[in-house]
Amino acid sequence: MLFKLNQLKGIHSGKISLAFRKWQKPAAVKGGIQQTSIGQVKIIDIKPVDETSLNKADAIAAGYNSLEELIVTLDSIKEGTIYKIKVRYHGEDPRIKLRSQTELTDEYFIQLKEKLSKLDRFSAHGDWTKTVLKAIQKHPQKVSTFIAEKTGFDKPWLKLNIRKLKNLGLTISHEVGYDLSPLGKVFLDKLKRKK
Repeated sequence: MLFKLNQLKGIHSGKISLAFRKWQKPAAVKGGIQQTSIGQVKIIDIKPVDETSLNKADAIAAGYNSLEELIVTLDSIKEGTIYKIKVRYHGEDPRIKLRSQTELTDEYFIQLKEKLSKLDRFSAHGDWTKTVLKAIQKHPQKVSTFIAEKTGFDKPWLKLNIRKLKNLGLTISHEVGYDLSPLGKVFLDKLKRKK
């Protein structure tokens, strides 16, 4: 479930407590936690509703200026059920603390190596994790198209899989491009020294 930046800011401040989506099937679950650019957003409740039940207070709570503006947004999607989703800010993204680490114990280094090996093993592209990490290290803040050209991987596949490296705290996504996190730099340095 995606949110626009202005919606995320509203959720973070507490001004926005609702979201509305038109889906063929729900893309979120009650109690679920979404990782976003402002931290974690919790799905408090989700239920299907009829358009006629919506009101101005709902629209305002979802960050719209009027009920009409909300309806226009929902009507832009031709088919599906409207879902009313109660949301709230849950907390800071735990990956921020993880990726900020500059010390790496031998035990955690081995754990990270095993996680990367698992990603490699279950990929149709074979050993890709270290190739991508090294490309990001060599070409910081370059867009995914550039990294895809340098590594030979398909751009959509690459973007999806860099997200897996980010979830391990090894990379940072910017408005444009990627960087190794402090943890990612320490990991690659240790990997080089262990050879």
